[in-house]
Amino acid sequence: MGNVEILVLDFGSQFTQLIARRLREFGIYAEIVPYFEKFEAIQIRRPKGIILSGGPASIYEKDAYKPDVRIFELGIPILGICYGMQYLMDYFGGKVERANAHEYGKANLEIKTQSILFEGCKNGAVVWMSHGDRVVKLAEGFSGIAESKNSIYACVSHEKLRIYAVQFHPEVAHSQEGGKYLFNFASKICGASTDWNMKNFAQNEIIKLREKIANGKVLCAVSGGVDSSVVATLLYRAIGDRLIPVFVDHGLLRSGERESVEMMFAKNLGVPLISIDASELFLGRLSGISDPETKRKIIGETFIEVFEKEAKKYNINGEIKYLAQGTLYPDVIESVSVKGPSKTIKSHHNVGGLPEWMKFELIEPLRELFKDEVRSLGRELGMPEVMLMRHPFPGPGLAIRIMGEVNKADLKLLRQADKVFLEELHKSGFYHKVWQAFCVLLNVKSVGVMGDNRTYDNTICIRVVEAVDGMSATFAHLPHELLESISNRIINEVVGINRVVYDITSKPPGTIEWE
Repeated sequence: MGNVEILVLDFGSQFTQLIARRLREFGIYAEIVPYFEKFEAIQIRRPKGIILSGGPASIYEKDAYKPDVRIFELGIPILGICYGMQYLMDYFGGKVERANAHEYGKANLEIKTQSILFEGCKNGAVVWMSHGDRVVKLAEGFSGIAESKNSIYACVSHEKLRIYAVQFHPEVAHSQEGGKYLFNFASKICGASTDWNMKNFAQNEIIKLREKIANGKVLCAVSGGVDSSVVATLLYRAIGDRLIPVFVDHGLLRSGERESVEMMFAKNLGVPLISIDASELFLGRLSGISDPETKRKIIGETFIEVFEKEAKKYNINGEIKYLAQGTLYPDVIESVSVKGPSKTIKSHHNVGGLPEWMKFELIEPLRELFKDEVRSLGRELGMPEVMLMRHPFPGPGLAIRIMGEVNKADLKLLRQADKVFLEELHKSGFYHKVWQAFCVLLNVKSVGVMGDNRTYDNTICIRVVEAVDGMSATFAHLPHELLESISNRIINEVVGINRVVYDITSKPPGTIEWE
């Protein structure tokens, strides 16, 4: 990918990946490693600066997370964020204690002392706080350079050592000048290069794939979504017709999805797509299952099983050694703590490696990228906007948009409602203005009146969010007239639905998908 300019040590914050993402927006290549990364592994990367992320732990706990102290011998600038700040203060002899009042949400940052960190930034900008501990005594040599209403030491620095620390999270979108703070640290304080981009990534990744795969063949899981389509295109550029793209219809797709995927793939990539109808197998295994995590795991395991069976048809001489997937950074961080101590939110069907009986080695060329970066990569590869701007669609499909057990009757209801909903969004022009939009079948019945008759039917929830990368999101403020039109059409056209509700939960605290 290029030289590591900034190395981020992950202490478990759900926002850690956003730090790298913000830096990449400025063309600064950053990598994330767990806080316990060996010093030799850090040293060999030769970063120009280190960022210590936030995290859920408290520095005064018995087994508090602490990095190898030799990072301070590197003589490079260090920035601590939230927990990272508390660690720095504790290490250098300051004092951290539980705050009387937790500070969570927006706060105004009052700059008290000018610093390179704040260059070009307005005073009083909104920043995002999320902490229960606070610094009450600065370590020797440090000085407070900014404060908020509840944090007198919202930002501190040791100019001689070039060590900086902030109590807030500059990486999240809610922090108005957060990107500038990170850029100033990386570029102006650390001297990081700003020449990383998707063109370089594409060129380097194609070379790496050719070297890794050599003369072998790759089975590629295609869903028709942005991620798998970009993976397939990237692999096709690297190995040509030694790519075997397979599309599995697990019976959990939206209305007309299979036909749409086959058409787009044939037209835009020019590679024959192998389609498998495994809907009966998936639905049979999901029968009677209502737990979300169990549903996800069943779908994931069955998905891999179907692929292995299909691969055997093309793998008589053992030529296929690899299985390609469109795993992204947000998938990884929400699934399992692979790079640090981050708390698991939910599992993803394409994360966590292969089961022991699986004979393929995984290839995940997008594993370090965010959704917007994947779209940029697709443009570099010459892919059409119609493919790149499709809303995210989860691997488990409609199974995690039906509350409770999945069955054909409920799938039919959800497909009909979702089709109407998306038609209205496209017609109004809002489809391309939002990050993701979909329906959820709540399996909650309520009394209604249609004509002169009493009804007792199901409820559909519509979910529309605005986001940049999916790590955080806010619900979209759709016009009331549009919401009314969507509701009227669903209730009038979908027999079995008599109530429509709108989800106005942001992420955090909610997730985008319901399960």
